[in-house]
Amino acid sequence: MYRFFEEYNEEVTEGLTDNFKQIIHGLGEDTSREGILKTPERAAKAMQFLTQGYDADPVKILNDAMFNESYDEMVVVKDIELYSLCEHHMLPFFGKAHIAYIPNGKIVGLSKIPRVVDVFARRLQVQERLTHDILECINNTLQPQGVAVVIEAQHMCMMMRGVQKQNSVTTTSGFRGQFKKIETRNEFLKLISSDLK
Repeated sequence: MYRFFEEYNEEVTEGLTDNFKQIIHGLGEDTSREGILKTPERAAKAMQFLTQGYDADPVKILNDAMFNESYDEMVVVKDIELYSLCEHHMLPFFGKAHIAYIPNGKIVGLSKIPRVVDVFARRLQVQERLTHDILECINNTLQPQGVAVVIEAQHMCMMMRGVQKQNSVTTTSGFRGQFKKIETRNEFLKLISSDLK
């Protein structure tokens, strides 16, 4: 996680707490009941924590750890855990990202790539845009020879409601530069194939 702390804006917390209290009451629950009494405030803080990506700058994360290096082979960081909230139902989706880039005179600290994933995931999202945002951020900031992103995720909005398909997995991908070439793309997919379902 990228420097995500449990620090909350009191004004935002107060407003969200009131909203959650109304929602819980609207669902038919007694908001004065002992087990529910502090739930609106807890939910307000949880939502702020789960959407902290709005307050972080992914470009700065990459720029703060970029180094000149002549290495020009594929760099792959796979099995990056991610947790996000579906913007349609505000239910979680979770899974993993696999990311590769081919440097073009510059490399980035390896921990920065998962941190970029966290920044974009900690927003209200759809998986398709999450994939695109990560891809474009790395591509535009590092300006490598190529970037590849594959995300596999399970969506609670499909598992708990709607079609209720508990075993469904959604895979999205994006490719830029050298990864548009089938042989480079296939090399990347082979490297992560043990993880793909």
